Amino acid sequence: MTRSNPIFLHPFDPEIDRTFHRLIREHIIPSLDSDSDSVSVATVLHSSQLENMGEHNGPRERTLREMAAPDFTYESLCIQYPEEDVSFVLKTGLIHLLPKFHGCAGEDPYKHLKEFHIVCSTMRPHNVPEDHIYLKAFPFSLEDLAKDWLYYLAPGSITGWDDLKRVFLEKFFPASRTTTIWKDISGIRQLTRESLYEYWERFKRLCASCPHHQISQLLLL
Repeated sequence: MTRSNPIFLHPFDPEIDRTFHRLIREHIIPSLDSDSDSVSVATVLHSSQLENMGEHNGPRERTLREMAAPDFTYESLCIQYPEEDVSFVLKTGLIHLLPKFHGCAGEDPYKHLKEFHIVCSTMRPHNVPEDHIYLKAFPFSLEDLAKDWLYYLAPGSITGWDDLKRVFLEKFFPASRTTTIWKDISGIRQLTRESLYEYWERFKRLCASCPHHQISQLLLL
């Protein structure tokens, strides 16, 4: 036995021959010929102790290969769905009609929520709360970076539709974007060769892109 395999070493026995013959008398190991005793004593004792090693030394330690192996278990989704009085399943037609949000810089998360509400409101099952539909359908409206963001949220951290909307807007409509739009609203000017109607429509779209701009109606006028 080499020292490179310490897991197979057993405690030193100063009277190994006497121990060997005692094990034979107790029928723990089979009897061997006398001419091979000197060669096979350590081998037989080694095999006997290996069988009982788990009982004396506790659970076997995991190898490096076992620790590096992929874990096939996965954590649950961040959304904690409420208990349903009436069970329902999302229809394939509803899923295909949902708008898609990819999480890119130029996308409008408020517009996505509006389009999402419109689609879900047209296919509401009977006796099913709207929030339950929103929670189940919203993950299907996300793609690419936005879907990755949803999957990496802490499991069970979302308990309602309001929570999901809040974290969604905090992620894809940060405070820096709010500040930029606020400056654009405050400093808007009519462009050269831009009609009053076009200028007014552009101003309304700018205000609608940030509903929480908190600019008073008097100042807007």
